[in-house]
Amino acid sequence: MSPLDTIQRLYAGFASADLPAVLAGMAPDIEWTEAEGYPYAGTFHGPQAIVDGVFIRLATEWEGYQAVPDRYVSEGDEVIALGHYSGTYKATGKSFRAPFVHAWTVRGGQIVRFVQYVDTVLVQRALQP
Repeated sequence: MSPLDTIQRLYAGFASADLPAVLAGMAPDIEWTEAEGYPYAGTFHGPQAIVDGVFIRLATEWEGYQAVPDRYVSEGDEVIALGHYSGTYKATGKSFRAPFVHAWTVRGGQIVRFVQYVDTVLVQRALQP
């Protein structure tokens, strides 16, 4: 399976809310970085830290949260996904839509690194009462 295939399977897992499918492609020592200014900003190490620090919060704090890739650019072990986030923050009832760029590194069929780039101002607006 190519790095692009690995990342496309991950997004398919996100779309179907299949957490085991999402985690299956991750290396045990994956490094996952959420952008500064994003509600879950920081770098997480390992799948369980990502689940606890990001995924559970997305699932419990948002309605209809989605990360939808619109296109991919792939070269060697690197895959870039360009897409958009959307959802409604439960605490405020406010919705948002924001473009993202996700930079993925895949080695030996496993995702070893993720870096998020997003317009955090658009996300933050949904968080504000």
